[in-house]
Amino acid sequence: MLKRIFLGLLLVLLALVAAVAVKTWTTPSQQLAVAPAPKLEIDLQAAAKRLAGAIPIRTVSSLDDPAANLAEFDKLHAYLAQQYPKVHATLKKEVVGQKALLYTWTGTDAQAKPVALMAHQDMVPIAPGTEKAWSVDPFAGEIKDGFVWGRGALDNKGNLFAQMEAIELLIGSGFQPKQTVYLVMGDDEEVSGLRGAQPIAELLKSRGVKLDWVLDEGLLVLDGVLPGLSKPAALIGLAEKGYGTFFLSLDTAPGHSSMPPQKSAIGRMSAALARLEATPMPGGIQGVAGQMFGALAPEMSGVNRVMLSNLWLTEPLVRGQLEKSPSSNAMLRTTTALTIVRAGNKDNVLPGRAEAAVNFRVLPGDTLASVEAHLRKALGDDDIKIKPYPGNSEPSPVSPTDSTGYRAIQQAVRQSFPDAVVAPGLMTAATDSRHFSLVSDAVFRFSPFRVKSEDLARFHGNNERLSISNYGEMIGFYHQLLRNTSAAPAQ
Repeated sequence: MLKRIFLGLLLVLLALVAAVAVKTWTTPSQQLAVAPAPKLEIDLQAAAKRLAGAIPIRTVSSLDDPAANLAEFDKLHAYLAQQYPKVHATLKKEVVGQKALLYTWTGTDAQAKPVALMAHQDMVPIAPGTEKAWSVDPFAGEIKDGFVWGRGALDNKGNLFAQMEAIELLIGSGFQPKQTVYLVMGDDEEVSGLRGAQPIAELLKSRGVKLDWVLDEGLLVLDGVLPGLSKPAALIGLAEKGYGTFFLSLDTAPGHSSMPPQKSAIGRMSAALARLEATPMPGGIQGVAGQMFGALAPEMSGVNRVMLSNLWLTEPLVRGQLEKSPSSNAMLRTTTALTIVRAGNKDNVLPGRAEAAVNFRVLPGDTLASVEAHLRKALGDDDIKIKPYPGNSEPSPVSPTDSTGYRAIQQAVRQSFPDAVVAPGLMTAATDSRHFSLVSDAVFRFSPFRVKSEDLARFHGNNERLSISNYGEMIGFYHQLLRNTSAAPAQ
């Protein structure tokens, strides 16, 4: 009897091993087979100087003061017109809202659906007290050691100027796009996009414009960041998470610290926040995350390939590992972040009010309503009042990978970064592109930056810089992508 049971278990184990092996080694690659793009003739040092010249223009946006730094945006507009004369002689330029820019490059085929490239003019300020942590003056626009240094080089003047460089070159070569191309350059992306990108999307909608696809800033070319993948991974964002902040308040009777109650306002709020943090929203390897790992698995080696190729079996183990890293955990679920706590103003007085703020980044498939329901349940204290932030936004729709836009972008990435593998991904931060679901069903988020793990902290951090060689790749990417709009993408 035991022998038959053992034999049966052995057969099951062998069958399982065989199934895993077959699935691992027969899962086909999803990479397009295309030839690298021809070398682009460009004076890269001159292009780098043009980008560096924009860094001293302090286009820092403000949420509370819409009029802040408007003169700096005027300087940037004048600088763009000076540096890119062919663009400004050929494309129609409109200023929308305060300082957002909309350029229109009319295509040769009026029946072809137009496309849009997005970037933003504004940037975040330098964190007070961190100036000495920079290796160079963050607003000098210095070129040093093969890099353009300064605030905005990565986020997001690098994208904006690379697009301008590519179009200036294309116009100079006599190229005309088949599809009309819009350039959308918001002036308040860092503080919501409500004054720039959203009005532009509404303007296009009012004109009856329906875009074939949209490409905004987003995910990157990650070099040496993903374990088990020897090649860089270029991730194209299909969607971005929603934004949900909720303000919490608890009112109790104030009192003297010499006679404290069993449960104070601070204690109750702290306990509720602890319960919330200990109760994350459910997650899993599904949706966009599942698509990403499905595309990356055949390109991996060793145990990583085996595990990711057989999620039908290994999903609990893989998920457990991914949940240990904040960045990968964010791809799997709606995240919970306790961001503000306030209570009390004197050491011997029990405050009668405790306040807190919680920020959720909402996974596609969840909603602001489901997040708020989770929040109420997890807090476990009905006396805590919840007030949603008026600027909350739902997750974006998920853009299709079987679309002309995704294929054109994928093709341009493979042509411009031939050493990279391409996969869909999820943008965990917010971009201006979320406003463009008004006018397109295919909105993608990708920035052609090569980054290593140590470079990720440069976004909004110290020592922001862009390598000149990578800047050349960026210009080449946009140049090739726009050429791809006038030809059928590779299949």
